Amino acid sequence: MELKSVALKETHIALGAKMVPFAGYYMPLKYGSETEEHLKVRQGVGVFDVSHMGEFIVEGPGALDLIQYVCSNDAASLSPGKVQYACLPNGQGGIVDDLLVYMIAPELYMLVVNASNIEKDWKWLQNHNRFGARLKNISDETSLFAIQGPKAGAVVKKVTNVATEAMKYYTFAEGNILDILPDALISATGYTGAGGFEIYVSNDKAQQVWDALFEAGAEEGIAPIGLGARDTLRLEMGYCLYGNDIDDTTSPIEAGLGWITKFNKSFIDDQRLKTQKEEGVNRKLTGFVMIDKGIPRQGYELMNANDEIIGKVSSGSISPVLNQGIGLGYVATGYSKADTEIFVSVRGRKLRARVSRLPFIKNQ
Repeated sequence: MELKSVALKETHIALGAKMVPFAGYYMPLKYGSETEEHLKVRQGVGVFDVSHMGEFIVEGPGALDLIQYVCSNDAASLSPGKVQYACLPNGQGGIVDDLLVYMIAPELYMLVVNASNIEKDWKWLQNHNRFGARLKNISDETSLFAIQGPKAGAVVKKVTNVATEAMKYYTFAEGNILDILPDALISATGYTGAGGFEIYVSNDKAQQVWDALFEAGAEEGIAPIGLGARDTLRLEMGYCLYGNDIDDTTSPIEAGLGWITKFNKSFIDDQRLKTQKEEGVNRKLTGFVMIDKGIPRQGYELMNANDEIIGKVSSGSISPVLNQGIGLGYVATGYSKADTEIFVSVRGRKLRARVSRLPFIKNQ
């Protein structure tokens, strides 16, 4: 399959980015040191080009009915300017994708989905649209920049007329970006735990907005950040990554996403998931910190003291903040309690680890 390119591909190459295939796109993995990029976001401000993400418009009288039917969360609780995290149950106990639901106006929503699942999700929505909602896939014409870090607000405030300092977590507003774009969508969701904002722009304005952000952030030491650091940042917060920690074989209840699974409405797979919530599950997505020196990697087996396999690592790396190995993995429920000692099988060695509450670091 031919790789797609984001609008600013040449800009990233000029900045010295290491470009790699990711989710069907040619994307910047890093511009220098991944650890330095990670810490830049934790301590200052960095910009991710995440234009590979998918965006769908859902509108019309049947829009909310469709979203309520395909999503686990209760979108009826949204009001214009609010965002909600949800997942798409697949009807077989698994997850089609996780996504964000933006309520722009009554009968007008935007869904933001994972790049690797754009085509899959689009077909899923079309196949279940018995409500007459109007669907439009605007993924290929939309660029998305995530400005993340404790200094992100100071940067974004300089380029927009939106009162970003007043924006609460999981809200958004439409505003002017330096007269480049009169109706940019600016949100405050984040995937790093470091605070910040996202700006959705049309591809033809992407370069101008990118340049404006870097000019505005020069004083704060703003830097471009690649997907490598994005992964370690989200892992420190214990955020799920589709394809690693959740997929078509994992249920939201097993994944600790019961909080976005609401049973005050009917939706795909609601009865199965309700039973899981009431009766419990045999495995749970669990965080763990390495006691012995080593890096847990996806697919490594998790064991108990008797060398019995109790699960598998779904995500793992070295935490640049903690300077030790951290991971997520599905373990038998009896081993999911905080401070339980488990073991990671790393190339034939059995390394000690400790089950940890999430997030691994305090939300900044």
